[in-house]
Amino acid sequence: MRKVSIEWKHFDKEGETCKRCSATGTNLAETIKELRGEFSVQEVEIVFRETKLPESRMNESNEILIDGILLEKFLPDTEVGMNSCSSCGDLIGGRNCCCRTISCKEDIFEEIPAELIKEAILSRIKSK
Repeated sequence: MRKVSIEWKHFDKEGETCKRCSATGTNLAETIKELRGEFSVQEVEIVFRETKLPESRMNESNEILIDGILLEKFLPDTEVGMNSCSSCGDLIGGRNCCCRTISCKEDIFEEIPAELIKEAILSRIKSK
């Protein structure tokens, strides 16, 4: 059986995370559930791990790694950026905070959409 490891890293403060990370987490959970159903007959096992980050590692927040490789490495025409995140700012006491974004073609995403997550995972599985 082939195994694919997926890690989702996000800032966590006392069990809370920002809105964009929360949305990414929901998209990721739905995608994994869908793919586990599809892959059950193809002998592909998806192993999921969630890594909750302290404020000192916020620059890694909202990263998805597939077999230890950042999701965006599997998506052509994709770049990582940063922009202001008021939700994280609220969690850290109202300070200004910038969080990770992903640009794909002409679109900028603050939360990682299910379609991009699925595309990256399928790309990784095909390359194994």
